[in-house]
Amino acid sequence: MTATASLALRTKLTPTAPVLRAATASLWRPEGLRCRYVRYLAAMHPLVRASVPLLERAAERCAGLGDPAARRLGAYYVRHAEEERDHDAWLLDDLAAAGSGPLAVPPPVVVELVGAQYYRVEHEHPVTLLGYIAVLEGNAPGPRLADRLIEATGLPGGAFRTLREHAELDGGHLDDLHRVLDDLALTPEGQTAVSVSALHTTHLLTRLFQSLAAEPGGHP
Repeated sequence: MTATASLALRTKLTPTAPVLRAATASLWRPEGLRCRYVRYLAAMHPLVRASVPLLERAAERCAGLGDPAARRLGAYYVRHAEEERDHDAWLLDDLAAAGSGPLAVPPPVVVELVGAQYYRVEHEHPVTLLGYIAVLEGNAPGPRLADRLIEATGLPGGAFRTLREHAELDGGHLDDLHRVLDDLALTPEGQTAVSVSALHTTHLLTRLFQSLAAEPGGHP
């Protein structure tokens, strides 16, 4: 039986999982966690702020391609943009509850994460954005992480809305993405483009978490 596109993508990402898991574990280690969590929120804000404009641009590119598969993909991007809308405001609220605010300048690795997707959407094919989304939503916070961090940091519960919401939402979003990926019946070249985007995203997300986990400072 031929593997589905979503299974093929998960298989290609499997070897990258240990390094990303290690970076995540280091990010959430107890020592210095309160300050590190606030840095995490500040770094995630510009990443999440870019989500809706990026999805909307990918949908526009799909509309310009004109084929039935691109129309289905564009409809998914429009729907997902609505699902992600205003999530950057959650992060601003979390930062305010933690006694902090957004960064004046986004971390370079965040610019790389988002900028690579704009390049791929504009100059390769908008389907590549699926690889990016698959990695971000496939590495969403666990359902108990927020409670553990509240206890470890002493920060108020209001500083953890984004973690709570994404722990609840992203599993369903990832299932939806896998259905879309399989329904598109991509060519081998299309599947490769999605996989390359996903692997690049994994590399950059790992760098972001490693930088945030680094001592001193944790500036990505």
